[in-house]
Amino acid sequence: MEAPRSSEWPRGRAVLPPARGDHTLEQALAKAGDGAFAVAEDGRVRLWNHAAERILGWRASEVLERPCCEILEGIDGNGLCARGCHLMSLVQRHESVQHVEMQTRTKTGRAVWLDIRVLEMSAAGGGDALTVHLFRDVTATKAFLELVRNRLRGPETSSNGASALTRRESEILRLMATGANTKVLAERLRVSPATVRNHVQNIFTKLGVHSRLEAVAWANRHRLG
Repeated sequence: MEAPRSSEWPRGRAVLPPARGDHTLEQALAKAGDGAFAVAEDGRVRLWNHAAERILGWRASEVLERPCCEILEGIDGNGLCARGCHLMSLVQRHESVQHVEMQTRTKTGRAVWLDIRVLEMSAAGGGDALTVHLFRDVTATKAFLELVRNRLRGPETSSNGASALTRRESEILRLMATGANTKVLAERLRVSPATVRNHVQNIFTKLGVHSRLEAVAWANRHRLG
């Protein structure tokens, strides 16, 4: 299974006609090969396509109007899908969300890893603003990469990412878990934004993650705080 590449995913913001009475978005998502669902500002699922049903096992009739955190509940309390989740907070602040990987369960309880992209759909003509989540099952890819990492990892390499973090990096990770962005971190720590970005990149490398959302999930999972 080929790992997802960022160039294959759509980005940006689209204008959505009124959600009631207009099925343009629903028809587009129905044809998508990737799993897709749309969430209203109240966190409830408004659209759910056939690929989402195939990947996660839930039928549209079972998920519509339910809070999305009930469907995509993270494993080990990763905090990505929960009421007031970090991902939706970023979307509501109109901050860029490249992608995030999270582990959840299908309807039957099978653990799966999803690679998720987000599109903010701005309402037009008085309709509801929706946030569209596009996702792929990358469970096989994650398992293969973990196998490769285990083969390449030296015998003395520490498996505890927290022990590899410096005191400043741990402090930055804790602040990131509260929702602090680069500007806020720079002001709180009295350093330049470039210094913050360097620390954040070091955190990614040491924890083996690829985004701030994954780093926050790691911090929540290991109760760093």
